[in-house]
This record gives sequence, structure tokens and C-alpha cells, in this order.
Amino acid sequence: MTTLLLVRHGLTAMTGPVLAGWTPGVRLDDRGREQAARLAGRLASLPIAAVVTSPLERCAETAAAIASRLDGRAGDVETDERFGEVRYGDWTGRPLKELAKEPLWRVVQEHPSAVRFPGEDGESLAAAQHRAVTAVRDWNARIAAEHGPDALYAVCSHGDIIKAIVADALGLHLDQFQRIQADPASLTAIRYTETRPFVVRVNDTGGDVAGLVPPPREEGSGKDGLGPGDAPVGGGA
Repeated sequence: MTTLLLVRHGLTAMTGPVLAGWTPGVRLDDRGREQAARLAGRLASLPIAAVVTSPLERCAETAAAIASRLDGRAGDVETDERFGEVRYGDWTGRPLKELAKEPLWRVVQEHPSAVRFPGEDGESLAAAQHRAVTAVRDWNARIAAEHGPDALYAVCSHGDIIKAIVADALGLHLDQFQRIQADPASLTAIRYTETRPFVVRVNDTGGDVAGLVPPPREEGSGKDGLGPGDAPVGGGA
């Protein structure tokens, strides 16, 4: 029942008008730092066992803000390159209004599983999803082994990577991932069981987070006697 808290980094000067990608030195602006601090305050009461981040500065700064409110409970922030942004190749650093005129743009919107971004370091969206989901599975196993099966951990990443992870958890084909939204400094929660994931929240930007802590389980069962991977019929309470 490991619970993954996916956090998108806060705003930067490039967020929105420009495809930042792996552009170095893109840091949170004043708005982004405020967003990160506010989210960190919301998460401060949760028993987060670890904080992991993309290597890019905007994510590392957001993750550091979260870890700073945990009083050392999560240890040092750990970096995993597999949670880094999609490698957009020659599209990196270009304005989105300009990119929207490219023929490949429509493919990105309608058939993203077929897309490989142009340039020597351009990555396919399918490859980006594969590396991110593989990282999640690895961290789920590590966190469960080190902190127990009901532990929570946080990963700070990027919009397309978060959407790709959510699509996998929902059992959606990658071609549907554009239907998912991940705003700056938003929180998405996925609970992984032995049989399947449960998407608990998506694109949450405010409100109480106490419900993200898994309820106590009776030995050999889940909540209300259900199996640990069972969904309640009728929606439950």
C-alpha cells in the first residue's frame, strides 16, 4: 500500500510561455517559491518517509522546501534522474506559440505515443514514461522494504512526467495522457497495492491532506475487511 505523492515544481519565469525542458539554471521565481512554501506547509504533518527529486533546479528547490518542513523525518532529499523532464531535443527553450505551428505539435496532442522529439538528444514520450514508471516501481519497493508497506514518499517532477505516471496508474494508453492535468505546485497521490494502483488525488492545489495517510488495517485485510488490493463496490465511504 505504498503511497506516492507526486509534486510538480512551482512556477518559474519560463513556465507557460517557453518549453524549458532540460535548460540549465531555470529556478523558481517569487511566485514559485511562495507556492512551494505553501505546499510544504500542507504536507508538513504527513509521515513522509522520503523526498525524491528530478535533478533540475526548479524541482530540487521545490523538494527542498518540502523536506525543510519535515524536521529531518525524511532524511536528505535524494535525486533520481529518471524523474527528470522529457528530453525535448531541438524544441528545448522555444516558445510554445512557435512550437504550436510545427506539424509535430498535433501529433503530440493526439498521438503522443508515436512522438520522438527532434534532435540528437530528443526523447520519445513512450521512453520518458517507461523510465519514470520504472523509477516509481523501484522506489515503491525500496520504501516498502525500509519503512513498511503503508509508507508515504514524495517525488518532485514535471508536468508531462507526472501525467505519464498517472496514465500508467489509471491503465490508460499513453495517447490519453493529455487528458490529465498537473498544474505548478500541484499534488497528485497514487496508492500502490499488490494488485493495482489507486489514484487518490490528481492536480490538488489546496485543502486537507490528512486523508492521504492509509488507515490502519486489520491483519490480513484492508479497510473494512476488504483485501489489500480490493476496491469497495458502490464507491464505499
